[in-house]
This record gives sequence, structure tokens and C-alpha cells, in this order.
Amino acid sequence: MQVDKETLHKVAHLARLNIKPEEEAKLLSDMSDILTWVNKLEEVDTEGVAPLTHMTQEVNAMRADEAQQIIEREAALKNAPEKDDKFFKVPKVLR
Repeated sequence: MQVDKETLHKVAHLARLNIKPEEEAKLLSDMSDILTWVNKLEEVDTEGVAPLTHMTQEVNAMRADEAQQIIEREAALKNAPEKDDKFFKVPKVLR
């Protein structure tokens, strides 16, 4: 498939790209090659092939989400610039 200059500039505008005149020939050739390659995919027989939702069969290995007491409250508040009895004091951010 051939791409013309008008299409090239339309795509460049949508992608917010500035194309220099000396780059046009190379980009036209590259875009045409890409579209030709994509058109070849239409030749592939996909009958009976289930659509993929993921590219691999790998599964994330996640740790169990268990509540733990990692640090004592007093130790956490020890170096706080401002604190209350049980809480950090921070500046108000909402009005």
C-alpha cells in the first residue's frame, strides 16, 4: 500500500510531529512498508484460534496480603516533627 504526502502530513499532525521536507521520502517509504507488512497478516488463517487476552500464560507471583505489625507506633512517631498522642500531625492541604 502506498502512502501519499497528504496522508503522511495528516498522521504527523495527529501525532504532533514536525516533519522536515528532507525526511518525507524516507517516512513515506517506511510507512508504506509497514502497511504492506500489516496487509500480509490478512493472509494468515486464524479460523478456530481463540483471541488472546494476554500475550503470555505467565501468572504474577504475589505474596499474600496479610496485616502485620512491622513497626511499633511509638518507634514510628519517635522522629516525627509534629505528632499527637497516636498520630502524625501534618499541614492541612484541603480548604
